[in-house]
Amino acid sequence: MQLLEFEKPAADLERELEKLRTKSASQNIDMSAEISIMENKLAETKAQIYKNLTPWQRVQIARHTNRPFMLDYVSLAFTDFCELHGDRHIGDDASMPGGFARIGGQRVVVIGHQKGRDTKENLKRNFGSAHPEGYRKALRLMKIAEKFGLPVITMIDTPGAFPGIGAEERNIAEAIAFNLREMMLLKVPVIAIVLGEGGSGGALGIGVADRVIMMENAYYSVISPEGCAAILWKHRKHAPEAAEAMKLVAPDLKKLGLIDDVIDEPTGGAHNDHQATAEAFRDKVLSHIAELSKLGTEQLLNERYEKFRAFGEWQGKE
Repeated sequence: MQLLEFEKPAADLERELEKLRTKSASQNIDMSAEISIMENKLAETKAQIYKNLTPWQRVQIARHTNRPFMLDYVSLAFTDFCELHGDRHIGDDASMPGGFARIGGQRVVVIGHQKGRDTKENLKRNFGSAHPEGYRKALRLMKIAEKFGLPVITMIDTPGAFPGIGAEERNIAEAIAFNLREMMLLKVPVIAIVLGEGGSGGALGIGVADRVIMMENAYYSVISPEGCAAILWKHRKHAPEAAEAMKLVAPDLKKLGLIDDVIDEPTGGAHNDHQATAEAFRDKVLSHIAELSKLGTEQLLNERYEKFRAFGEWQGKE
């Protein structure tokens, strides 16, 4: 399992704890007092580490290879998933799966970016960077949701839309821009959740929503910290300073009013407990579906419009 630098003190204690447990079991020695002390020390160390995470550390957690991905949430938080394929123009895009599902008994259409955990899967999923046909497929599924009056749930987890020549030839900028316009006009509730990386227009292409929610250790930004550092400091090594300055993590974005809610993760991050994370995800999504379902279509559209119009408002001193 991938171990981040700042997680090493806790990992060292976990190894010591495992040694005590092994010794106690193999030699039939009562070491319950020592084990209890070590467990408490480990819990305190983890709490201290994850209570004081820097933005750059949250970015690292957001990219963790064992973090639950879109299809992990589909299997743990949803039921009756029926995947639909193809954009009806070019083909299918495995980096943007989607289809019908149920969450807590509520029928929905769910769409999202999907990464891979090994080389084979990453090649299939294109490292979570969708092609134009991925965004066109996403919009096709949203229109189906609108036809049947189903809420749309999108899950964002991408470093950005695919920047290759083929994507440019198939007009990826137009595909994303078209989604922005059409999502603003959808007559059903739309909830977007940033699972890990929320990079640039690739994230925004499925991110125009009535409720934008972030996992506690996700980030959402127009550019990566490394990209920002390369532009402003002329070197990627300044990514930690860039992450601090960019205000790209959930607590900062919630304070700025750019997102609506944050889903708490278990101590140690979502990669340490997929099931608990999925349960928190499901509860939060259901609560927002319940709120949005009370709104009429006109009020839903007006509130969505006003929400995005308010972004970037600034008042100076008279």
